[in-house]
This record gives sequence, structure tokens and C-alpha cells, in this order.
Amino acid sequence: MNELKKLSRRRFIAVSVLGTGGMCLLSRCANPPLSRWRFLTEQESVLLDALVEQIIPTDEWPGGRDAGITNFIDKQLVGPYTRFQETYRKGLLAIKETCQTKFQKRFEDLPWDDQTQFLKTMESGKMEGKNWEKGFDKLFFGLLRNHSMQGFYGSPRHGGNKNNVSYKMLKLDYPVIIGQNRYKI
Repeated sequence: MNELKKLSRRRFIAVSVLGTGGMCLLSRCANPPLSRWRFLTEQESVLLDALVEQIIPTDEWPGGRDAGITNFIDKQLVGPYTRFQETYRKGLLAIKETCQTKFQKRFEDLPWDDQTQFLKTMESGKMEGKNWEKGFDKLFFGLLRNHSMQGFYGSPRHGGNKNNVSYKMLKLDYPVIIGQNRYKI
């Protein structure tokens, strides 16, 4: 009882904050996040990996999947690209449904040449079905292509161009971080 009387308000608040923080931390450890993705679902990320690998295929250099383009797009969809969230949900779902109906397979399970032809049809605006009305196929393909290029050739700090792969491929000097938000070329 004597110890409680000696406890100052300042000390009481500090102990309370530490205790509450510890409880929050422990509850977070007990329930880890279900996905490593910020916006995408796990299934959408697998599909998007296959799509970006088609747009920038692996050759002697890493392709879209290994360059982290899916991570770039996912990161941007909860940042500056939030206006494209609905378009990505609709587009990825349309690809999934179209492949299931037409091939009875997922896009990512199609042979390479069938994936290529699928995307060529999208790019030309000739996809059939309700999901692709009003030129949505062409629109979504263009968005996907543009974001893939940004993720591949942009700065790694935005979530893509993993290990500076495009800078190395183009034989460009790539920035080295020398301090907080300062780069040296």
C-alpha cells in the first residue's frame, strides 16, 4: 500500500502506456497478418505475377515477376494509384472468369503461347463477353502495361525494379542511398 502512495501520476501513466503497448504487441503477434499484400489478395497476386511476366518476360535478364512488379502495383494501389483499385479488381476478375469459361483453367495455368494470345486479344480490344464491354479490355491492358513498365524501370524505392535490375540491364548508373532520402549516382 505504501508503494502505491509513492507512485506519481507521471510514473503511473508511463507504466500504463507500457502495459497497454505490450498487450497490443502481444495481440498482434498472436494474430499475424493473413497476407503479405496491401491491396491484392493472394490469388490476385499470383494472376498478376503471370500477367506481368508476359508483359516483361524473363530472358537473360529477370522479367516482370522477378523484378517485383506485382509488389510495385500492390504498393501503389494503396498509395497514389488508389483511383485504379476498382479497375484492377474488375480487370483481374474478368481475366479469371474469362479463362475459366473459355479454357476451364486459370490464366496462370495456360501455356505461354495461349497467355500471349489472350493478352494480344485484350490489347486489340477484341475480347468477348459482358466483362469486356465498352472497351474495358483495351483500357485494362493499357493500364496493366503502363504500370508494369513503371514498376520495371522506376526507382526501387517504389516497390519494383528489385535489385535495380532494369538499371543494370540498361547499363545505367543506379542511385546508391547515402543518407535519408539522398542519393548519389
